[in-house]
Amino acid sequence: MTIHHQAQAAISTLTSAFAPFTCHITAARNGNFSFTVVNEYGVARHSERLYPEHYGDVDNLKTVIDRAQKALTC
Repeated sequence: MTIHHQAQAAISTLTSAFAPFTCHITAARNGNFSFTVVNEYGVARHSERLYPEHYGDVDNLKTVIDRAQKALTC
């Protein structure tokens, strides 16, 4: 699987992981991208930049999701 395909899969996973919040993907290039979780009022609640080593492995991506979800509950 190429980095592009891994990034697309990670983006899809992130988008569904934070429902009902919206997950915006920005600055996607060279396999890196940023995601921002936005609440129902359009307020950014969490933002993070991911690199292939963060999302290339299922366990690493799960760690990112868990960390972001924890930040959203605070």
